[in-house]
Amino acid sequence: MSHVLSEETHRNMLARIPHCTGREVSDWLRTVDEGPALFRFEEKVSWLRHEHNLAYGHAKAIIHEYDLRRAARKLL
Repeated sequence: MSHVLSEETHRNMLARIPHCTGREVSDWLRTVDEGPALFRFEEKVSWLRHEHNLAYGHAKAIIHEYDLRRAARKLL
């Protein structure tokens, strides 16, 4: 399954996460960073869904943002 989101869809999902989950996106990114060392996108999404009871779309948006930020750090 593809994990490509349009930029607009991704930003809209991120904006809704705090309201829907009660936690800021930065908290979720820290949770992923401190979580198990999983490599595949869908493994990370599945872990977030099952460990933290997140909806698939929210988990997918969090992991997508995590991967985007990690890639940006590598470029610096």
